[in-house]
Amino acid sequence: MQLGFIGFGEAAFEMSAGLKQQGEVDIVAYDPMWNDATFGPLIKERAEKAQVRLQKEPEAVLSQTDILIVAVPADKAYEVSGALKPFLKQNCIYIDVSASNPTVKQKINDNIRGNGVKFVDAAMMGPLPVYKHKVPILASGSGTDAFIELLSPYGMDISKVSDNPGDASAVKLIRSIYMKGIAALLLEMLEAAHHYHVDELVISSISETMNGKSFEDTMNRLVTGTSIHAVRRAAELAGSIDMLESSSIDSTMSKAAKDKLDLLSRFNLKEKFHGKTPSRWLDVIEALQ
Repeated sequence: MQLGFIGFGEAAFEMSAGLKQQGEVDIVAYDPMWNDATFGPLIKERAEKAQVRLQKEPEAVLSQTDILIVAVPADKAYEVSGALKPFLKQNCIYIDVSASNPTVKQKINDNIRGNGVKFVDAAMMGPLPVYKHKVPILASGSGTDAFIELLSPYGMDISKVSDNPGDASAVKLIRSIYMKGIAALLLEMLEAAHHYHVDELVISSISETMNGKSFEDTMNRLVTGTSIHAVRRAAELAGSIDMLESSSIDSTMSKAAKDKLDLLSRFNLKEKFHGKTPSRWLDVIEALQ
């Protein structure tokens, strides 16, 4: 199999290294920084280690492969698609693994359309240094079925989301709202707990609350309960914010949570639900529409 990379940073390097260990794969790559005084040596070192043939022009990569993985920064992904379009081979599979948002992925799909080119919006859902080419990937777009058929035999873990470009990235970015948000919230909570010397008590109390149920059950309980108690819970957070600020501890996350609860309270969901906690989180979301 012949595979091409545009952009040879950490993602392309780790995937290439893993694929080379898996089987007979001929990999070529181009990175615009290949001859840069600062980053060039690292790119060349990685290419040699992963047994990847570096090219001096992107056209050289495109002329040699029907499977192209574009691994460039999100803010460059659309621009790069325009630069590559004139050189894409007929029936090429164009796989964009950037962290671009769904709208950008849709624009890239529209930009390269023609000549039988198939597009894949690929969202990598784990750390590349750990998983290498076996990193779980969510994929959507017209080329997804071919992507799975061609690369799954080499150990790649690809799950189809849909035929719509952007859907895979939507899952990843929406998931990040929670994963990145909860990390930031934990940092704020732990800083306060440590400042007041109640670390173990706070962690133990939260653990007792969270460990007894599944994530789905806890999520449902928190969302449905908050829908009718938003005013009271916002007021309690105001006290938390005052406590943090009096101790010169940053309260960014607590303020954001209070703002969200204040916004939620304007929907008068307690009245809409007649004071009774709804049974499903979906009832709350639909009530906000």
